[in-house]
Amino acid sequence: MSTKIDQRVNIDQLKLGLATILLLCGVLGFYYFDGISNLFRVSGFILVVGTSIGLFWATSKGKETVAFLKEAQVEVKKVVWPTRQETLQTTFFVLVVVVIFAILLWLLDLLLSSIVGALI
Repeated sequence: MSTKIDQRVNIDQLKLGLATILLLCGVLGFYYFDGISNLFRVSGFILVVGTSIGLFWATSKGKETVAFLKEAQVEVKKVVWPTRQETLQTTFFVLVVVVIFAILLWLLDLLLSSIVGALI
């Protein structure tokens, strides 16, 4: 039983390594063939990235990632987004607090600089 698991882990590692190498070759190839038309370079890069993603999805890590993304999508649907008025009120409140703190820091800076000036 453990040899099956070990073989699967080895195959997954091989697939991950191959996907990484393929992606790296795609990036390097994109810049190496800068004399060729951008249409062919971008098309080739998209093909290589798609193949690399396909290899990644075929691994156990890829399946875990897909499951995580599906769960995240379900959670995003549960979010209650604020209304326009709530957003505007919150933004206004943040701006007012920033201005108040800026004035307080300016006054503190004035006080400390006058104290240091008096000491010098």
